[in-house]
Amino acid sequence: MAQILLKSLSILFLIPFFISQSCSQTPPAQNVPPSTICKSTPYPSFCNTVLPTNNTTSNVYDFGRFSVRKSISTARKFLALIQKNLKKSKSLTTTAVRALEDCRYLAECNVDNLVTSFQTVDKTSKTLSFLQADDIQTSLSAVLTNTQTCIDGLRDTASAWSIRNGILAPLSNDTRLYSVSLALFTKGWVPKGKKIRQSSNTHNGHTNPGSLLRNGHLNLKMSARNQEIYRTASNSHNNNNNNNNNRKLLQVDGSDNNNQVLVSDIVIVSQDGSWNYTSINDAVAAAPNNTDGSNGYYLVYVTAGVYEEYVSVPKNKKYLMMVGDGINQTIITGNRNVVDGWSTFNCSTFTVVGTGFVGVGMTIRNTAGAIKHQAVAVRNGADLSTFYSCSFEAYQDTLYVHSLRQFYVECDIYGTVDFIFGNAAAVLQNCNLYPRQPMANQFNAITAQGRTDPNQNTGLSIQNCTIRPADDLANSSYTVKTYLGRPWKEYSRTVYMQSFMDSFITPVGWSIWSGDFALNTSYYAEFGNSGPGSNTSRRVTWPGFHVINTTDAVNFTVSAFLIGDDWIPQTGAPYTSGLI
Repeated sequence: MAQILLKSLSILFLIPFFISQSCSQTPPAQNVPPSTICKSTPYPSFCNTVLPTNNTTSNVYDFGRFSVRKSISTARKFLALIQKNLKKSKSLTTTAVRALEDCRYLAECNVDNLVTSFQTVDKTSKTLSFLQADDIQTSLSAVLTNTQTCIDGLRDTASAWSIRNGILAPLSNDTRLYSVSLALFTKGWVPKGKKIRQSSNTHNGHTNPGSLLRNGHLNLKMSARNQEIYRTASNSHNNNNNNNNNRKLLQVDGSDNNNQVLVSDIVIVSQDGSWNYTSINDAVAAAPNNTDGSNGYYLVYVTAGVYEEYVSVPKNKKYLMMVGDGINQTIITGNRNVVDGWSTFNCSTFTVVGTGFVGVGMTIRNTAGAIKHQAVAVRNGADLSTFYSCSFEAYQDTLYVHSLRQFYVECDIYGTVDFIFGNAAAVLQNCNLYPRQPMANQFNAITAQGRTDPNQNTGLSIQNCTIRPADDLANSSYTVKTYLGRPWKEYSRTVYMQSFMDSFITPVGWSIWSGDFALNTSYYAEFGNSGPGSNTSRRVTWPGFHVINTTDAVNFTVSAFLIGDDWIPQTGAPYTSGLI
């Protein structure tokens, strides 16, 4: 992750979760001049230069549509600019080309997100449902995240000086425009109050045991043909490996026909060549494109082994489920890193951006080591994605929760500096966080959340997790400070609740990024934690730090923060909807 400080010009906002963050109390449907509407955005002066100024008045819906439409045009122009610069790739360094390629991909995502958002806002001039509003707010939040990621990548590429001025200058105004669009959408279309929606799947704070694993077996609903293939493959593989734990996991349990995870098709990856594929990427490539998940998941079963490949689940591979033989059985490993010329965004061993992805029972590693600095194990930019019973292992920047909505349950995460970072709306539940031994003179920071705008619905919620030192740190003769997090971006938002913190957590809890950057505008909170490291009496005294109560904490639960009751049940992963 970029270690360079990037300050954005934004207003002070300390309200942690209320969706309506407008400064203005003007009713959305009332006609007002642009100058009035612009007061409800983080950039009033810039907003006044963007909205029509021909002495007309309008309401927030008309102004919002105008801003999103203009954002689409701007995103397309930026994409064309990147493509123009890439035509000069022969005169650029490899790192500069990689930074530009990252920007091209991110710009393409922005065009898609803005077009999809406009299709919704163009059809209605009234408040949307919580679920509809969250979809669009998530997309517009991701547009800002993608733009910031491009900026970070270009700034970190020392050899890209020749292209920076021509690209970063327009990006500054692009960011402001996207922020205005998000603010106007939030004011006009998002329901006021807290983002809590009671649905038919809500469990009222109780644990849903999930249906993916029942009594140690996979509980999948699939055709008789696929069941036979799966049983044959798993039994054959497990007999060869004589691993009783695997045999338990990989039997198909058909005992609960009413609560099974639906599977449309299955392919099997085995390194000995006895099944469909020897490469994980080849299996992913065989998946159908752009499915909606209504017919179930496309299941890629990856048998035990060490897979030295850089796995990518692209945007068009939706509702793909990847199941391994278990942690430390199915291992995916790579060693790309920033020191060797890769961007932070594109050095990950495992990259997933396909909507609805579910990963189960795998270990994913980046073995570059602490000396190589940023070296990502997993980059996740997949909306409505879930990882269950997986292990992520690296040092600096292990888990990149880049954007959109994500859920992690019963996972192990190992790292040193900023090892859970990014700007998704992400909940980690019942996970084990293991800070490791960093390089000499380094400290550990578990999180570095990257929220840049007060209207983004993003942040990290760490619930009912266990935070203990990894063996190398626990046995070290050196004293290493370990912090809960530090503010990577101006509106960084991270909440620890109902988690166990061991004694090695530094008493102040949180570290600065640089000077007083973001200490007023970040939102860091703790609620109901336990263990010797959870004592808040000596925590930092920044305006952005809070010890919160139940009323505030419920906003960061699966049900409220992710509206997870609407999409996590179909994954079969166990989860707790509310507070524990």
